[in-house]
Amino acid sequence: MEINLLYLVIIVVIIFAVYRRVKKHFDYFHDKPIPSLATNPLFGSTGPLMLKKCTFNDYITTIYNKYPGVKIFGLFDMSTKLFVIRDPELIKKITVRDFDHFVNRRPIFGDTKYEDDNENFLFAKTLVGLNDQKWRDMRAILSPAFTGSKMRAMFELIVECGGMVSILKKQSEESGSVDYEMKDCFSRMANDIIATCAFGLQVESLSSRENEFFSMGKNMMNFNRLIVLFRVLGFRFFPGLMNKMGVDFIDREHIQYFSNIIKEAVRTREQHGIVRPDMIHLLMQARKGILKHHQETAEESAGFATVEESDLGKTVVSKTMTEPELIAQCLIFFLAGFDTISTAMMFMAYELAINYDIQQKLYEEIVTTNKELNGKPLSYDTLQKMKYMDMVVSESLRMWPIPAFDRKCSRDYVVDDGNGLKFTIDKGTCIWVPVYGIHHDPKYYPNPERFDPERFSEENKTNIDMTMYMPFGSGPRNCIGSRFALMEIKALMYALLLDFSIEKNDKTQIPLNISKGFIGLKIENGLHLRLKLRT
Repeated sequence: MEINLLYLVIIVVIIFAVYRRVKKHFDYFHDKPIPSLATNPLFGSTGPLMLKKCTFNDYITTIYNKYPGVKIFGLFDMSTKLFVIRDPELIKKITVRDFDHFVNRRPIFGDTKYEDDNENFLFAKTLVGLNDQKWRDMRAILSPAFTGSKMRAMFELIVECGGMVSILKKQSEESGSVDYEMKDCFSRMANDIIATCAFGLQVESLSSRENEFFSMGKNMMNFNRLIVLFRVLGFRFFPGLMNKMGVDFIDREHIQYFSNIIKEAVRTREQHGIVRPDMIHLLMQARKGILKHHQETAEESAGFATVEESDLGKTVVSKTMTEPELIAQCLIFFLAGFDTISTAMMFMAYELAINYDIQQKLYEEIVTTNKELNGKPLSYDTLQKMKYMDMVVSESLRMWPIPAFDRKCSRDYVVDDGNGLKFTIDKGTCIWVPVYGIHHDPKYYPNPERFDPERFSEENKTNIDMTMYMPFGSGPRNCIGSRFALMEIKALMYALLLDFSIEKNDKTQIPLNISKGFIGLKIENGLHLRLKLRT
């Protein structure tokens, strides 16, 4: 009897200790002079997302609008402490001026470690997965590969992919139109461009629908698989064990497939002295330490949404890349190009389909540009001169940006706005910048739910606070590939709209039904549109 009582006391003490610890953890923001969202021990403040009761966009909009008068507030993503930044000046300070405190992204897959010559951990070697000095060095190594002059040279390869539109024309010969699920259509287009620009391959995914390169990429991008969920949880809670087991976020089969392609391309080019203005060539130069920043000649802007490289990215470093690091950068270039660019194009196509007057105005600019070319192929410089094209792309990226981006605080950071708000963002906590909420705030974008490219006209764009326009992130850790992304989106839309109008069909959702849960921008049942051949 006494032993049973002792066990009961021990259990009660343990439960009480755990309760006190959990309560103390979730009371973290109570000691800060800022508001915070309510929490529960299982999901923190993100229960609606985890339980798929709302979309990521809706969640960001709801929490952003909950505290309209504050500069910063707190919440818990499960057990992770997050400071949500609403204020333009504070966003600029944290992401730009005081970047040294917030260099790293939030470690979604745990603080993975790796050896430079170990091919088992490719994701951790990518520019997205690297941290601290390793990230600084890699950013400086890669930065020269994404300048305007390098994009101008690579643009020739994108123009060569114009055959994709010829395939669509052939498919629409009988009826004068072809219906497509646009995410699939643009994924295939983006896949072919990445194949040629990053891997030196020629594939035609719109006609050869089951080609191995596309199928491998599509399977790799399927993050809804159960095994991927287990890996995410493993890296979140047991990163050390996952590393010891040699587990990467990406399937070993996919790593080996893409690694072999890159190794063979590098070996062939070195043996035969082949030079091709693509990403493999640039990375080969970077690996040899001969890819450097040069003074760019005066050129037209790559677009309103383009992010400029910081001085950090122009730093001269003595470090060069190992072969696994080279493979990793090609891989992340593929992942980003396959999904994010095709997603951006999908939403742009949707807006053009339901705003036909805007599509017609863009088409008129395309026709005018095509006549001026007088039979010559589209050039990089000509593309940059298309003002209305840039306005449409810029507005589409405002309407449909990434919902939010994060940073991890690497050392204690004191917030002091000079008006009485003063507290510390502690080392190890994270910050969220609610991009979707900001892009849809009428304070910065009047009538924000209206698709209005005129916001970005020469007369109006000077009224936009650039701190509050973040389709490619903010600060030195912004998206290094913004020039490439904009170039590809514009070139593909130019070629598509020259021969086709984008129209609704019987399956088109209006408004769009965005997938619920903690995932990116995905449309339930896809976006179905009609590509009608122009006569």
